[in-house]
Amino acid sequence: MAGCEVRDTGAGTTGPGAGTGAGSGGRHRSPAGTRNTPGGDDRPGTGDGGGSAKGTAAGSAAGRTTASAAPPARVLWSRGDSGRSVRELQARLRQIAWLSEAPTGTYGPLTERAVRGFQSKRGLPATGRTDTVTWRRLVAMTRAPGTWELYPMGGQPAGAPDARCLTGRVLCIDKTSRTLRWMIDGRTLSTMAVRFGTQYTPTREGEFQVYWKSRHHVSTIYHTAMPYAMFFSGGQAVHYSSDFAARGYAGGSHGCVNVRDEAAIARLFAQVKVGDKVVVHR
Repeated sequence: MAGCEVRDTGAGTTGPGAGTGAGSGGRHRSPAGTRNTPGGDDRPGTGDGGGSAKGTAAGSAAGRTTASAAPPARVLWSRGDSGRSVRELQARLRQIAWLSEAPTGTYGPLTERAVRGFQSKRGLPATGRTDTVTWRRLVAMTRAPGTWELYPMGGQPAGAPDARCLTGRVLCIDKTSRTLRWMIDGRTLSTMAVRFGTQYTPTREGEFQVYWKSRHHVSTIYHTAMPYAMFFSGGQAVHYSSDFAARGYAGGSHGCVNVRDEAAIARLFAQVKVGDKVVVHR
């Protein structure tokens, strides 16, 4: 059996980004003919109907009181927080080169430092905490990250299973979430991260069956180990990959479905039978 070989994939890079702003140099006048500035104009003898300095001073004081009473920006996330929102924050910071590490979903010291640098560059209070003002500025100069940006090392939640996976014994393989579910009669027994073939050797999509299992398989073309191989379409198989375990999604296969968790695929190999269904979908 031919089998698959590991191949390199290109890794994209992003360059630094910077935001710029420009203010209006024109002056605006209110319908009453006074300057439209915060707190009013505190020059004596100006204002509605040329009112007194006392009235103008009172208006200025009221304006200052209103400004000082404005609530501070609400903190959305800070050190110690975790979750998908933090992962999105990290992915956006990475797009503009404030963070080089892959998103983890945990707001740690590296994220705090990146946020502080972003804030300082834009004249915001450099607290290292992501508040509503900081978040709006970041969103305005970045794009919504895709799933693979949020989970560059895998680990994303499995998507909803394809309808073909809901009956019988099925290896349900989702290319979008990069996950494999082992399902029996619609119930998920285990889930694991997987990777696929590269652009020129894609993993075939569709409905197949496991037609051969080979515990200690070695590719006859590429002479690479394919432990726990479960063949479903020609030379394409689900199997353990030490390269996937070592390099993650920096590489790819010649069409096989790679699993990096050796203990998980060993258990799976023991349960799957020849004739079980395989569904590869997006």
